[in-house]
Amino acid sequence: MSAPHPTRRLSQRLQPIVTLLLAAIVLAGVPSQRAETQDMVADLSKHLVAITTGFTGTEVLLFGAVEEPRGGGPRGEVAVVVRGPATPVTMRRKSRVAGIWMNTASMTFDRVPSFYAVAASGPLAEIASPQVRQRNGIGLDALDLPLPPAKASPNVAEEWRDAMIRAKQRKGLFSADVRRVVFLGARLFRTEVYFPANVPTGSYQVETYLLRDGQVVSAQTTPLIVSKVGMEATLTRFAYNYGAVYGLVAILVALLAGWGGYALFRKA
Repeated sequence: MSAPHPTRRLSQRLQPIVTLLLAAIVLAGVPSQRAETQDMVADLSKHLVAITTGFTGTEVLLFGAVEEPRGGGPRGEVAVVVRGPATPVTMRRKSRVAGIWMNTASMTFDRVPSFYAVAASGPLAEIASPQVRQRNGIGLDALDLPLPPAKASPNVAEEWRDAMIRAKQRKGLFSADVRRVVFLGARLFRTEVYFPANVPTGSYQVETYLLRDGQVVSAQTTPLIVSKVGMEATLTRFAYNYGAVYGLVAILVALLAGWGGYALFRKA
């Protein structure tokens, strides 16, 4: 296994320092009266994930700090939930009919997060009660994915739900693992959220929860935008606004590329 690049090693060593500096800036920007009544403050290293032509995925740093409980007591635990814009999702089941695989059943989820990831400073089952996790959608088992009751009995609905989650996980859009929220000292915390190359665009919500004794004592929602920029955004807008022209141009380019390849190999 090759050794990490020196620049990467330096970046990893500087990450805790960067987190401390960012958290200090956030805390300094909070008015004193507000800070007295706020148990937790959190922010992101950037609020825009820019998708360009060469985009291969990126990580966004979430950092923050918690206030010491009044009168002493445990510091608490932190959980982070990242949700992409909700969209309808249709799942189809294939079965063999007369020796041919065909779509024989389908089910549509009305509202499914296009992206979902969770990070926590401890095991979810230990830091939050089942009711709290269910109410706030913390963890895949607590994600609210209702189906029409007339079309899906509880057992059938669970099968469709599991299949949909597996399909999202295969695409890297639903995180199979809970990432770690790391505390730096008694108050400061940090974690990274990874966005793959195929991350959907739209307005995301990053929800940060401070939990004590299994209950939410403070919560904060931070917006994050995932958007195409540069040539990628221009091509997307052109294809959306002028679909017919875009299709003709694509066919023309394909024909020219094919003719060019034929002419090249013919001469060879």
